[in-house]
Amino acid sequence: MGKLSKKDLDEMLTCVKRDRRVIVPPRSGFDSGVHLLENDKCIVISADPCVGVPLKWFGWLLVHYAASDVALFGAKPEFCTITLLGPQSTKSETFAHVMRQVCTAANELCMAIITGHTGTYEELSTLTGVCTAYGVISRNKLLTPSSAKPGDFVYCTKPLGQEVAVNFSLTHKAAATKIFGTEKTRKLENQVEMESCVKEAMLLAKIDGVHAMHDATEGGLITALNEMADASKVGFRIDYENIPLAEGVQELRSRFALSEKQLLSMSSTGTILAAVSPEAAERVENVLRQNGIHPARLGTFTRSTRRILMKNSKETSFLQYADDPYARILSGHV
Repeated sequence: MGKLSKKDLDEMLTCVKRDRRVIVPPRSGFDSGVHLLENDKCIVISADPCVGVPLKWFGWLLVHYAASDVALFGAKPEFCTITLLGPQSTKSETFAHVMRQVCTAANELCMAIITGHTGTYEELSTLTGVCTAYGVISRNKLLTPSSAKPGDFVYCTKPLGQEVAVNFSLTHKAAATKIFGTEKTRKLENQVEMESCVKEAMLLAKIDGVHAMHDATEGGLITALNEMADASKVGFRIDYENIPLAEGVQELRSRFALSEKQLLSMSSTGTILAAVSPEAAERVENVLRQNGIHPARLGTFTRSTRRILMKNSKETSFLQYADDPYARILSGHV
């Protein structure tokens, strides 16, 4: 996967000058930045790439990747810029096709497209997109991954690995049919929209007692939970039996001989981990279920900084570093 390690990213960012107008500067574990506008208003900004995803959904996912990150900070995504780059062989019809998808996604989210850039370059070998999304929010409504509190429940909004199973079904249909069967493959192909978490992030942001949110993209549950704990200076206690796995994940585990570590590292774009106070738990569950989302309570954030995974009634240390099998699975190599 493409992200730098925390150590390398932290070192790279040492040259960034601090500015009192910037509330959330670039830092590892934070997928958006925030700066002040005026009075108590601030703007949440996220930039995300899109590469190696099915052309059928390229533009839609491009917008939703960045919009989801803005929504996870509690702000409604309102504006975006779009950059589309491709190898010199890229046809203008391809760019136009992707741009129509971009416009569809932006219109669905009531986002305005402001500007962007499109071009072909001989140095590129595949279609690449970058979306930068923006949203305005009151400072006291801002949510960040650093606001989880001891005693908060850890909620997971969607099953782990859904992104992997869906994208594998789209890009390797023949292999997916052999692994999943025809009916399940067809079902997975129609679940791409689950890779966006804008809707549920906006729902959760309105509930008092939802303290922090983070997506489980690259590195899956392992990376997301550790980043929330690092940022919030808390620990956690998670029950393995409560971790939901997407349909098709067990078949992929068997086919690609995935370890438990790889299972918990599976990129799960569209899945939110949320820190929720016990008082807000029932409200969160009801609101999400009323909107077709069935959350799982994984465990609790703790005052102790220990990170514990309970499995078969035994206490073990939660894994610190992810081993995301997304690229290997999507390459089709067993």
